[in-house]
Amino acid sequence: MNHNDLENLLQDVRSGTLSVDAAIPKMRSLVQDASDFVHVDLDRPRRCGQPEAIFGEGKTADEIIVILQRLHQAGQNALATRLSPEKAEAVHAATPGSVWHRRARIVHLPQVPPAQPREVRGTIAIVCAGTSDLHVAEEAAIVAEIYGNPVERFWDVGVAGIHRLMAHLPALREASVIIVVAGMEGALASVVSGLVSTPIVAVPTSVGYGASFGGVAALLAMLNSCAAGVGVVNIDNGFGAAVMADRINRRLDTT
Repeated sequence: MNHNDLENLLQDVRSGTLSVDAAIPKMRSLVQDASDFVHVDLDRPRRCGQPEAIFGEGKTADEIIVILQRLHQAGQNALATRLSPEKAEAVHAATPGSVWHRRARIVHLPQVPPAQPREVRGTIAIVCAGTSDLHVAEEAAIVAEIYGNPVERFWDVGVAGIHRLMAHLPALREASVIIVVAGMEGALASVVSGLVSTPIVAVPTSVGYGASFGGVAALLAMLNSCAAGVGVVNIDNGFGAAVMADRINRRLDTT
């Protein structure tokens, strides 16, 4: 829901230029935009703090374009995740002003005018075990940045060469939230959590050989972590990790 649109609508009712009966359908249109295939949730930023995001798998490029444009017209940050290169290329070409983040598989149509800077607690650190996990780590990083968080990236610091992680400990201890992305045996989340006092959001990836079972081994390792303070999202769910980290990092208005 756009605050200015709602305020103008209420002002019109108060001044008598718009009747209550005429205002009701207009108010409904501020919170939901329906068509034959989608109900766009325009009220989600007010309720949850983040706009609705489009999960691109299973949707056609044309459907994604329609939803992106409706979110954008409502003055919201519009983003579509999990786009194949072919689908992303079509969506990007049809949405002027959009940004295509290839590694993250995201197309972002920025909010116009840009949102006011948000008050956050600090930096979100993204720790990625190996280069094969980068598509998931970049999904988390890009979404966290779109939502207004400063992000620091620490790539290729898996447990097979633990000295690579240790070199970054001072910076990691300064972060307010750490997202740890790892496949194979998923041990990196436990290692990081045992070295810092920061909340950890762990993301298992589907990267690994046969006995990794498409990420199930890493998922179970993270769920069974002996280090406290680790929360775990689903396999390859960089988006969900970014949403969780954003909510932890958000400085809420307590007035």
